[in-house]
Formats: sequence, structure tokens, C-alpha cells
Amino acid sequence: MGSTQFGNFQNFCRDSTLPVCNLFTPWRDLQERAPGQLQGYGGCELLGIGLNGGRRLGNIGSILIAFLAILITIFLIFRSDRKRAAVGRREFQLFLFGYIIIEICEIFTVGGLPMGSALQQRVVLGFTAVHLGAIVATLWVLMLNGIVGFQLLDDGTPLSLGLILLSAAALFIGTGYIALDTAFSYSGRFDPSLTGAHRNIGLYVLYQLAPLVFLAGFFVLETVLVLKVLGEKKPMLYLLGAALLFAIGQIFQYVISTHICSGTDGKINGALFETLFTLLAVVMTWVFWSSITEDDWPMPVTGGTYT
Repeated sequence: MGSTQFGNFQNFCRDSTLPVCNLFTPWRDLQERAPGQLQGYGGCELLGIGLNGGRRLGNIGSILIAFLAILITIFLIFRSDRKRAAVGRREFQLFLFGYIIIEICEIFTVGGLPMGSALQQRVVLGFTAVHLGAIVATLWVLMLNGIVGFQLLDDGTPLSLGLILLSAAALFIGTGYIALDTAFSYSGRFDPSLTGAHRNIGLYVLYQLAPLVFLAGFFVLETVLVLKVLGEKKPMLYLLGAALLFAIGQIFQYVISTHICSGTDGKINGALFETLFTLLAVVMTWVFWSSITEDDWPMPVTGGTYT
């Protein structure tokens, strides 16, 4: 990506259905957008299915998968609770709770629900701010889970959980504030991002770049843990599977989405598949975590036990 494109969301919003794109185009302009445009960004418009009164439900596939993701994640939380001797059980449950928040928000932010009143439109902007903050905070929690496995602190203690929650809350509040200020122009600082190439450095770093760093950190930490500490290879298959599934979802979102939208005349786009493959990646990440907390792993000479 060229340096002049750093911080710009125009091309992303033109070709993809991202929650952040709700923030940049004023809602009054959305009511007047021309056919064939995606929320005023000049891309393929996600039309979805028609409803009565001329309204449309844009992304029913993502909505249904998000509901399914919430149910599956609740099941995984209960399954995790049964692994009472597992290292990082409570910390990993925090990650799963964060993912539930993300999926709840996704129903409203990328679901393409028909928005009639100004209040409903403001609700979407509020959910968008929560969505962005939850993404950053949840992936931060995931990376910290990679550190928990090394038992630098006793897992499940108020100190361990408190440090994770407080640091995640700071990222959530910071990201959420920038999103709200962008949408509602509280300070006017981010008003330039509402026009042109929609350049917003703060959201670009926090929403686009930081999660990738956190994911890479988690992958590296867990790789070291499995190969160097546990001396095992089989769990790496699950970890690599999770990374591959997540990558496929991002390809659908950022690369293939516009082609799917054009090929289906706006009925669906890549957001549906991104939601699905992200769900599969989360499930595979849980399988990986579960596999390294089984009772038959060898105990390391130093550090905590992995039972």
C-alpha cells in the first residue's frame, strides 16, 4: 500500500462491508444515494432481500451466522468451564465473551437492517463504535492469552484477570471514543475523514493494523509454547488451521467481496463468508487451546503445569 493511501478507508468501504464504513458517510446522504452505490462509496450496493414497504434486508446471511456464532460460543464457554484444571481457562473465556459482543454488534453494523428513523440510525452508529472497540480489545485479550500459557503470573487470579480487563478496557474506550467522535463530530477533530478518501489515522491504526499485530503475537507466542515448552507438534495443526480459516475470511472480505456482489446483482457479498470463516477460526482456536490443556501433556521442568 502506498504511503498516500495510509489511513484511507475509501477503497476498503467501496469494495467491502466493514463496520467502520458506517461512520464516514452522513446518514442523510445515505437516504439519497444513487442505485448501484455502496453507502455512497461508489461500489456494488449490497441489496439483499426485499421487504414490504420497499425496504430491504441487506445481509441476512451474516445475521444468521452471527446468531449461530453466539450460540456456539456460549456452548464453548460452558465447555471451557468444565476444564477446571486447564491453564488460562478464565482468561480464554474472556476472549470468548468478547467474541460474543462482536457478533451481537455485527448484526446491527453489517447486517444491513432497514433504518428508517434518525434514532435507529444513531443506534447503528453506537453499535459501530462498540463493535470496533470490541474487535481491538478482544484480539488484545487473545494475544495476552498467549502470554498466560507461560505462567508468568498465576492464571485465573484477580491480578491476572484484572490486568487483562483493565488493559482491554483502555483499548475499548479509546477506540470507541474515536469512532463516536468521528460519527457525531463531538470535537470536530475527525471531520475531515467524513469526506474525500475518508482518511482517519487513529481508526486505521487501531482497527486495521493493531488487530493484525495482536494476532501475529498470539501465533508466535503459542508456537513457542507448543514447540519449545510442551515439545509437541500436533496442536500446531489446529493453530495453523485457525490461522488459515481466518485468512480465508479476510480474503473474502477484502478481495473477493466486490466480485461476489457484482456476480449476484447485490444479493450477497463477501461479508457473509467472512463471518462464517471467522466463526470457524474461533472454534479452531478453542480446539487448539483445549488440546494444549489436556491431562496427558508432559510437565515442564520450570514454570506452571499444563493440565
